[in-house]
Formats: sequence, C-alpha cells, structure tokens
Amino acid sequence: MTKLTEFVLVTGMTGAGRSTAAKALEKLGYYVVDNLPPGMLNDLVSSVDAAEDIDRLAVVVDSRSRTFFFGLVDAIESVHDLGVRVRTLYLEAADEVLVRRQEAARRPHPLSRQGRLMDGLVRERELLRTIRGRADLVIDTSRLNVHQLAHRVRQAFEVEDERGLHVTIVSFGFKYGIPIDADMVADMRFLPNPFWVDDLRPLSGQDEPVREYVYKQERSQEFLDRYVELLSMITNGFLQEDKLFLTVGIGCTGGRHRSVAMAEALSERLRTRDVRTLVVHRDLGRE
Repeated sequence: MTKLTEFVLVTGMTGAGRSTAAKALEKLGYYVVDNLPPGMLNDLVSSVDAAEDIDRLAVVVDSRSRTFFFGLVDAIESVHDLGVRVRTLYLEAADEVLVRRQEAARRPHPLSRQGRLMDGLVRERELLRTIRGRADLVIDTSRLNVHQLAHRVRQAFEVEDERGLHVTIVSFGFKYGIPIDADMVADMRFLPNPFWVDDLRPLSGQDEPVREYVYKQERSQEFLDRYVELLSMITNGFLQEDKLFLTVGIGCTGGRHRSVAMAEALSERLRTRDVRTLVVHRDLGRE
C-alpha cells in the first residue's frame, strides 16, 4: 500500500504558469519533479514509496515531453492502480497572453517546429485537449500575476478540509468573455444595474451601498436561495465522483457591480454550510 497521501499532476499550456504552481506546491510540502516523461510516473511512485520522508508528490508534465506525452492518460491510470489518487491541475491562458509571455521569455515554443509561435500553441492545445477534459481543476491565469496564481494553488491544495468540495467563485463581465475555467455560469443581468444610479456608478460590488442595492432586490435573494440549494444538491454527486474542485462564474455586463456583490453573497451563503470557498473578481478595476 502506497504511503502517498497526495499526488498532484501539473500540466497545461506553455507560459500559463506551471513553474509558479510547482513552487507553490513545494512550499506546501510537496516533493516536486519537473518535466517527467509520463511513462516514468509509475516508477517514480515506487521510488517515492521507498523514501521515508515523502508523502506528498507533485509532478509537472507538459508538451516538452513531445511524443512521450501521448501516454499520459494511460500512465495516470497505472498510478491509480497502485492505489494513488492523482489530482490534475491544468493551467490555461488566452492565446494573446501566452504569446506575450513567450516573447518576453525569449524562448521558442516546444512545438513551434521553427515556425510561428501561434502554430505551436495550436498544436499544444490539440495535444492537451484530452487531459484538459479530465482535469480536476482548471485555472485561467490570463489576468493573474505570479502571486495571485500561487495563492489560488495554495487555497486549492493545502491539506485542511481536503475531502470537502472546494468552490472558486469568479465574478466577471460578459463583455470581456466567459471565464474559460468555469464549470458553471450564472448570469446576474436579470437584476437592476447599479450603473444607472448616479451615486452607485463609481462604486463596486465590494462597497456597502452597492451591496445593499443589489441584495434588497427580491429576485437576488430568491436566486441565492435556489442556487445554494442547487450546489448543495450536486455536492454529494461531485464528491462521489471524486471531483473536489468546482469553479462557478457569476457574470454581469461589466463585472463591476452585480456580479461582484452576488459572488460575495454566494460565498457567504456557502461558508455557512461549511463549504470552502475562494472569491476571485476577474474584471474588477478593468474599466
């Protein structure tokens, strides 16, 4: 029987923050191995089991493995057969952000084949498509700095409450696009918009006057009541399927007033039910 209590597989797009995530896991006490060919996962687990002081393992696997990467799904299943639950963290970002980061790093993309950087990104997305669909947690790092990403990783993988559902609530503006890492999305544009109230326009959903304006709407309370019940209903199903991470997008037009206030309110409701939550305001301050 393996001694490993935690095994996190870190993967995702080049430039999306894999190194930052690995460092954050290392600070949580994980033994981190970078750029490991998938076929060696099984041997690594066996080697770690022989060590007396390692019970938490994180492995970074990505497109640098080239053709080796195609065996990743099978490699994960073989590790499962050893009695180890592998939790996959997938890091994502918008193409324009990845291009900018790669150009700043002045490193060629591993799949560009001496061609355009965008060609490499297209090949990489296709290569990673299957593993992204199987990921336990997807984080869009497009608007996160290294400190914010490290915080998200720590919030997700620190050991307390490890068997409960971890819910990340992301407020956003529809005019900037739906979060690509959202599992569920709710639209707050059915509520009156504080933007059209002169005194509230310069404020945000984090300010009490806006929160009070949004919360006093009868429909906002009805939404919170029903949505919390919906999340409570599906929680047991998620846990039975060993899905511990859920990202909920709460959107309005610009991501400044209604979505921010309702994301905070939803988090407060869930915390009263002992659901571990993290609130991220993706587009607050963007305008």
